[in-house]
This record gives sequence, structure tokens and C-alpha cells, in this order.
Amino acid sequence: MTLARKLTILLLGYEILPKTVSTRDRGSRFVIAEPICAYLIETARGHVLFDTGVNADNIRDPVRCQEYFMSRGWLAPPIVLPEHDFLAQLQAVGVAPRDIKDVVLSHVHCDHTGHLKHLRHANIWIQRIEHDYAFSAHGNLAVFNDDFDFPDMKWRIVDGDFELMAGIEGIFTRGHMPGHQSLVVTLPKSGVKVLTADAGDLWENFEEEVLPGESCDDVAALASIRKLKAIAKDRSGELILLHDPVRVQKLKLAPEYYD
Repeated sequence: MTLARKLTILLLGYEILPKTVSTRDRGSRFVIAEPICAYLIETARGHVLFDTGVNADNIRDPVRCQEYFMSRGWLAPPIVLPEHDFLAQLQAVGVAPRDIKDVVLSHVHCDHTGHLKHLRHANIWIQRIEHDYAFSAHGNLAVFNDDFDFPDMKWRIVDGDFELMAGIEGIFTRGHMPGHQSLVVTLPKSGVKVLTADAGDLWENFEEEVLPGESCDDVAALASIRKLKAIAKDRSGELILLHDPVRVQKLKLAPEYYD
């Protein structure tokens, strides 16, 4: 049995990145626009959100854009069009932020933490090692602590793979970040969807087992890619990639959904 009823993919913008950020030592001449996604899961116990996108306020304000992106070496700030707006997309599918009971955070890079400010009432599920990293002197230019450093955050700390509820499983996929995690969702009709997050940005990361460009642990990163592939194969599931600009065009995006 699964308590998951519906999966809605929210396209929340794009990042402009050198391809080598996603594929180790591949594509140094290429710059690509990679989608930023989050995943809304309707369950019998309320709504669950996997990741939250980027904080567009940091893009729209010129001073903040310079501080958060350009001075930190980004090629360009992320692109968030009106149709990518997080709150508007929630409203369009009849969901308010307060309806979201649980948030699973893949990791603490800024393109995943941007809307936690609207979700401080919810349980925030994070790997212990990632939480420890987030509140250390990490010096990571892609981690914006003011996205999540609120005294009223309801952190729910986990270690390794865990079951949030029947049909929703957190999968520890260390590599891209110390405490990176992915999500496996089992739907009544559509079956198993493996939400990879940044364990591998592009299809070639999985098809050819190419390491991500950014990794804290290469051995673990490769093991995580293989772990997710094995889950998808063993359960006849589908890998849903967060950052692949080609495959995202073939997915059902909000307001469409998988059930």
C-alpha cells in the first residue's frame, strides 16, 4: 500500500551553468540552462514537498543579485519568469503553503532552499550530516544560510535511508553534497518515480555513469548513481531528473500531474 496519491512537478526557473558543473571534465565549451524543479506530493496525510527552488528575491533586487550571485562567480543569475513563481503555481493547483505538512530537503544548495521561508510551520527532513554541514563554517558559495537559518525551523534529522510514510522513501545519496538525499515515490497508477535531485543532473550521469562536476566524495557519488539506477530497475520505476533541460520537456508539469 502507498499513501501517496499524486505527484506534481513544479518548474521553478533555470540556472545558467557551465556543463562541467554537471558532468566531470565534459563539455567545458558549453553553457546550458538547467531547470530548477520541486515536487509536490499529495498524500493521505497531507502534502509533502521535495525541495523548494531558488529565492527569486535575491535575483530581482540588483544589490542582492550582485551579492549572492555575481560576486560569487556565477556566470549569470538564475532565471525565474512569472510562470515559474512558486506561490502562484501552488495556488494554481489549489494548495497553500500551510497545506504542506512535510518538506524533504535534498541538500542545502540555494536552488533547493529558496522557499523554506514560507514553510517554517512544516517538518523539514534533512540528513544529519547535511544539517551539520549547513551550520558549520562551510564557506560554500552556493549555500545561502539566510534561506533556512530561522529559529523556528522544525528540523527532522535522519541518518541514512528512511521511510517518511508508506510510499515515500528518503534515499541517502551522498556525493554531490555530504548529506545529499533523493526520494522514491510510489504512486497508485503511475508506479515508482525515483526523484534523483542532484545525485546526477543530466541523463548521461546515469546512462554513462559520469560523475557530477561538483562532488565532496567521488566514490560515494558513483555509488549513489548506481544505487538509484538499481532502485529504478528493481522496481520498474522511472528516474526523474531535476536538472536535465531535455528530459524536463517530456515530463508532465504543473498543473498536470502523475497519479
